[in-house]
Amino acid sequence: MATVSDAIVQRLGEWGVDRIFGYSGDGINAFVEAIAASGDLDFVQARHEEAAAFMAVGHSKYSGTVGVMTSTQGPGAIHLLNGLYDAKLDGVPVVAIIGQQDRSTLGSAYMQEVNLERLFADVASEYLQTVQTPEQVPLVIDRAFRAALATRSPAVVILPHDVQKADAPELPHEHGILHSAVGYSAPRVVPHVDDLARAVEVLSASERPLLFVGRGARGAQDEVVAVAEALGAGIVTSLLGKPYVDERLPFAAGTMGHLGTTASARLLAECDGLLLVGCDDPWTEFYPAPGQAAAVQIDIDGRVIGNRYPVAVGLIGDAAETLAALLARLPDSPPDSRPETEPAPAPATRTADGTGADPEAGSWRATVEREVASWREVARRRAATPADPVNPEAVLAALDPHLTAETLLALDVGSVVYWYARQLHLPHGVEAHVSGRLASMGCGVPYGLAAKLADPTRPVIVLAGDGGMQMLGNAELVTLARMWPRWADPRFVVCVLDNGDLAEVSWEQREMESAPRYPASQDLPAFPFAGYAESLGLRGVRVDDPTALDDAWREALAADRPTVLQVVTDRNVPLLPPFPQGEQKLQSMHEGLAREGASGAAAARLLDEYASHERR
Repeated sequence: MATVSDAIVQRLGEWGVDRIFGYSGDGINAFVEAIAASGDLDFVQARHEEAAAFMAVGHSKYSGTVGVMTSTQGPGAIHLLNGLYDAKLDGVPVVAIIGQQDRSTLGSAYMQEVNLERLFADVASEYLQTVQTPEQVPLVIDRAFRAALATRSPAVVILPHDVQKADAPELPHEHGILHSAVGYSAPRVVPHVDDLARAVEVLSASERPLLFVGRGARGAQDEVVAVAEALGAGIVTSLLGKPYVDERLPFAAGTMGHLGTTASARLLAECDGLLLVGCDDPWTEFYPAPGQAAAVQIDIDGRVIGNRYPVAVGLIGDAAETLAALLARLPDSPPDSRPETEPAPAPATRTADGTGADPEAGSWRATVEREVASWREVARRRAATPADPVNPEAVLAALDPHLTAETLLALDVGSVVYWYARQLHLPHGVEAHVSGRLASMGCGVPYGLAAKLADPTRPVIVLAGDGGMQMLGNAELVTLARMWPRWADPRFVVCVLDNGDLAEVSWEQREMESAPRYPASQDLPAFPFAGYAESLGLRGVRVDDPTALDDAWREALAADRPTVLQVVTDRNVPLLPPFPQGEQKLQSMHEGLAREGASGAAAARLLDEYASHERR
């Protein structure tokens, strides 16, 4: 006789699920046994439930489908929280199926009994349900998936152990029994015509327009460039939007914010028109001053319109379709691209080169391109700055020419994200993901594993610091060692920037508190990452010479097995925010470094050198 667990596994298959990430335990064992019996689902065992949750989130980010995770009750369930919040804050659909003690024991302070509904009430606010009877199962699973997809958020299903083992239900057609069906089709969401017309008026009146592009533009890369060209605009991106703009374009100014580029900071400070596309970045001090720029915002989620900056027009809609509709109405658009059912807009005065609404617009595009070229020179000089022994920016600069359109990048959280944002120019087609809004350390290797499983034919590069690796990454190298022999394509590189320091926090202490680095909280124990990889049957390479970086990347990406590339880097390389905001932080940073005595002198010298690159 089939059980409730068998029915759930079958339903997951009908939803297109072929992989589930998790860790077993007595509270979920009946469900795990059903997975084993089916032969249809691949159970990916992580070393820790938190890593399993990150894998499910990574699966969703790289594949565009729902990531599914599972755990037992009590501690296993608690460990899932970090990954679930990662999904919630980055707007990613995942479903968690979590075990619970038998219904008859609940409320008795039983072994590993935790009030799971209270625990998950915030993170799974869009859908959270305990299955109380077998008859609920199809409906609850279906609603969990639809809620996750419709709201791009986590859904949690709590499954008591006795319900898991119960007989699969046969649903009669009677009162109190609900029949459900599998399936979800995303709607076509486009703004009202009047709103589009108002947006065109605002954008066409701008003399110094800028596009600010976020992850919501994932499917609108061509449209973003076309609108920027039509407006004579520059483009900046959020951290999560970086993979969706080709930064080799002369008007692509790179990532904004604390870890961003000087070009993005200067252009945002000068623009008088702002088109936000699928972006809800929280670094509001880097936005134009309120009232400086007339803003139009495009987002599929109406709740974020005007969330970070006062907008003149909010356009609720799919990014690609909305941009295409705007492009068809802009004065520079070809006549045959405009919908036949709507009148053409009144002609606007344009410059001879067609790049703006008045004679200043052409010079704005020239200004954008000068700022971009200037920033690229700053980035080049930074990567070439000598450090002891290796400048971490040089590691990423050396990787840049080895990236191809098929590369999948996974980022851990820490200073490595700064160097990624500033030194890598991602070819069209590269997917790169990080724990964005939650910014949780330890996500790098789990994300990388999920990326490889989602598309085993593509090479994966994980960029991590020694802090993130010691937190979760080292354990998941064990998972990597277990899994890679099954892969036809073994290209998987974990690059560890090893500086013995929680560098991002060390620089935050100096920047935000004018405080010296606190060794007790910031020092990391030495760990032989490359040697550890070798002990697991992986390849390990240790680099402490900047001239060896290019060969190391080439060899790692051509290796016959996954490779851990341990690069010994200098903790003193500063995490200086882009100017002009960064200039305001110099004094507090120097005050903190001065209190470190001789140990802060090298960092102070590098800080001054980096600042000199920024100044005109």
